[in-house]
Order: sequence, then structure tokens, then C-alpha cells
Amino acid sequence: MKEVKIIPCLDVKDGRVVKGVKFVNLRDARDPVEAAEAYCRQGADELVFLDIFATVENRKTRLEWVKKVRDVTTIPFAVGGGIASIEDMKALLDLGVDKVSINTAAVRNPELIGRAAREIGKDRLVVAIDGRKNPPDSGLPRLEVVVKSGSESTGIEIVDWAKRVEELGAGEILLTSKDADGTKEGYDLEMTKAVAEAVGIPVTASGGAGKLEHLYEAVVIGKASAVLAASIFHFGEISISQAKKYLKERGIPIKI
Repeated sequence: MKEVKIIPCLDVKDGRVVKGVKFVNLRDARDPVEAAEAYCRQGADELVFLDIFATVENRKTRLEWVKKVRDVTTIPFAVGGGIASIEDMKALLDLGVDKVSINTAAVRNPELIGRAAREIGKDRLVVAIDGRKNPPDSGLPRLEVVVKSGSESTGIEIVDWAKRVEELGAGEILLTSKDADGTKEGYDLEMTKAVAEAVGIPVTASGGAGKLEHLYEAVVIGKASAVLAASIFHFGEISISQAKKYLKERGIPIKI
């Protein structure tokens, strides 16, 4: 097993880090620059910045917000939200961003994945997939891809989409369960395992971390290559160092 990454996520709205439950009922968490500095000091392996309302508001990523965070970040830095073209990606990479993450735009225009892999390199391309579980009588896939911050159904089966994303050239997948997001009841292990076992590229588990055991389960049961969390880190419930110590003591390879 390769070293498992611990990744805090900054969901940014109106220039502030926010956190909600199941993508709604957002509450203010902290200043993104302050958060980025803290997580770099604490030993986070990467930092993810998501401009969560960019797509919903039909606008580009706010570059001024990204630049402020980029200027204080000393670890690999990925940005998503509102990225819909190669030009959008290059604008972020020009600011010093290490990876770009596309979601809704990838579903709308899958060819963008292949173009991005060729033009910026697959190691800099993350495809984010938001998923939900549907009841058996819904007429929709049990594990379905949703877009536009989880507000829009696609009818696409999540494992099929993950396989296609890999074939098209994505370097990694950021997988978030809308149902688990912000609940602190644990990652969606069924969804995470289904995707991780179907592809050969790294899969980051996201949505639902509430205690240390959840991080362990995402790796051991869910087969995730990295674990992303927000609430537990933003509100000081668990520190990056605690998470790393806990996983290391249980035999998970961790970068210390």
C-alpha cells in the first residue's frame, strides 16, 4: 500500500470557508488563508480549495480568492469550482495551483477530460465525482452521479462514470457522497469501495468523516488512497497530527 494522504478541504463561499450538511445549510467556519496556513503547519499532505457556488452561479473560479490561499500554501494545492475549459485550468496553473479539479464540466463535456490530460498533464487533472444513493423503485441507478453542487440528477451510474473518467485520462478521482457530506457519520464505504476497486487511479474519499475510525475505514474497507475531511479539522475536533498518528498506529502507511 502506498502512503495514504490526509487532505483538508476548504469549501469557499463569499470568500469564507463554510461547511454544511448534504451540501446545504452552510455555516461559516473560518478564514481560508488562516486555515491554509494552519493546515500546512500541521502537516497536511495536500490542500483542496473548492469554490462551491461557482458552477451554480454560472461563473468562473474567483482567482483572487485562490491567489490569497496559494500565496501561503506550502503543500500541493488543488482547486475546483467553475472550471469549464482549458483556459480556466491554465489561468489557475499560472497562479501556481498544482492540480485542477473538474466536475460538472466533465459530465457535460467528457472530451474536456481527454483534452486536459493531453494539454496540462494527467498528473495535474482531478475529476471530482459527487454521488448519491437512490431507492430501488426510483428508476435511477442505485449509485448515481449528481452535478451542480449536488442539485441536479444525471441518471449516470457512478462506477460506469468512474471507469470512463479513467479511460479518458484523469489522474485521480475525488469522490464525495452527497448523502454523507457533513453528517459526521462516516464515509459512504459502499460507494468508495465500488469506485476504488473499479479503477486503477487514486481515489480520495470525501464526505462524512466524524471520528478517527472513519478515516481508517475509508482506507481499509473503502480502499481509498487518500481521505479528505472538512468539519473535523475546521472546528478543531481532530488535528492532522492526531489523524496521522491514529492511522500509523494501525498499520496504515502515512507520511510523517
